[in-house]
Amino acid sequence: MPNASSTKTGVNCEHLKNLIREVPDFPKPGILFYDITTLLKDKLGFATLIDALSEHYLAKDIDLVLGMEARGFIFGPAVAYRLNAGFVPVRKPGKLPAATTKFDYALEYGTNTLEIHRDAIQKGQRVVIVDDLLATGGTAAATAKLAESLGAEIAGMGFVVELDFLNPREKLKQYDVFSLLHYDK
Repeated sequence: MPNASSTKTGVNCEHLKNLIREVPDFPKPGILFYDITTLLKDKLGFATLIDALSEHYLAKDIDLVLGMEARGFIFGPAVAYRLNAGFVPVRKPGKLPAATTKFDYALEYGTNTLEIHRDAIQKGQRVVIVDDLLATGGTAAATAKLAESLGAEIAGMGFVVELDFLNPREKLKQYDVFSLLHYDK
């Protein structure tokens, strides 16, 4: 597992973790929720996070950053700006106004669907998928399959927080996965 205390650029990840509020028993008893809103409101913490997340991809010639609804919409555009790339939203069904492509995927109890505009990605474009949380890896894997169906080359996946104890990388073995902050429980 990557060193959880700092990144290769010397960003103090423990400081960023200290900016995240831990809320016990949310959304249900027994769950410890990591609330990133307290990190987002800290201007230095947020800037540090975006810089550190972006740096992993600076030399990878990225064309597009994809962000999944809804928190991927917070980090994706900021990372895209830093990478001089475009941003593409990946949405829940019925939210995009033009012709879409969709991907259905399994959840622990049921299914979910993601959509993207059919013209959002050109064949061969290099994309990075960005989101706030890597938990089970299902949504990230589905987003990658959706992007690949349009001809994208997945250059990587970047996350603010990874819940290592859920083993999310099992579903993402073929991708370059980078997470800034890691939690073991």
